[in-house]
Amino acid sequence: MANDAEKEQAARASLKYVRDGQIVGLGTGSTATIAIRLLGERVRAGLKIRGIPTSVASRDLAMQLGIPLITFEEAQEIDVTIDGADEFDPGLNLIKGGGGAMLREKIVAFATKQVVIVTDSSKQVPVLGRFPVPVEVIGFAEPLLAKRISELGAKVVRRLDSSGKPYITDENHHILDCHFGQISDPAALACTLSEMPGLVEHGLFVGMTSVVVMAKAGEVVEFRRG
Repeated sequence: MANDAEKEQAARASLKYVRDGQIVGLGTGSTATIAIRLLGERVRAGLKIRGIPTSVASRDLAMQLGIPLITFEEAQEIDVTIDGADEFDPGLNLIKGGGGAMLREKIVAFATKQVVIVTDSSKQVPVLGRFPVPVEVIGFAEPLLAKRISELGAKVVRRLDSSGKPYITDENHHILDCHFGQISDPAALACTLSEMPGLVEHGLFVGMTSVVVMAKAGEVVEFRRG
C-alpha cells in the first residue's frame, strides 16, 4: 500500500537524526515500529545507542531487536525521540494516542531535546480534529469526564479492545476518544482538558515537535517549528 511505503521511506529518512552514543526515545505505533526495526538494523551494524521506550509494545520489540534500553532512573534527558502522529497541523501541533500510548509518549517528548515525528502524507491536515483526541482517564472518573468533555462539544466514545471490553493502557487507565471536529485553538483545548481532575493525559501535543519528516509521492519533506 502507498501509505506503508511512505511510512518506511519517512522512517528511514528520520534516522539521520540519530547519532552514535545518544539516548533515543522509541515511539509507539505503526510508523514508529518501522523506525525501531530500522534502528535495530543499525545497532546490529555497530550503532551504539540506548533507548527509552514509550510503551510495553515498543519495549518488547526493542528487546527482541537487541536495542539496549534504560529508564529515567539512568538518565533524565533524551537526545532525540523518533515517534509517529495521527495528525499534524501547519504549526506542528499533533494529535497522538491512536496506539494508546500518549501518556508515556508525552513524558518522553517532555524529556527530549529534539522530537522527530515521522508520518505518511495522510497525517498532514490544515486544522487538527479529523482524528479524535484520545483522553486517558482513571476508571473512577470516566463517567464524569465523559459528560464534561461532551459539554465542550465533543462526541465522546469509550475505546474498546478487540474483545469488546474497555481498552486498558500500559498504566491501567481507560481511554475516551473525543471527536471535537475542527480544533481552532489546540493550546486552549489542551489547557482545558489538562485542568480536569481524573484526566491523566490527552493526545494534544502542542509546541513539542522539533521536526516532522513526511514522505509523499516518493519524496521526503521536512517541516520545522519556528
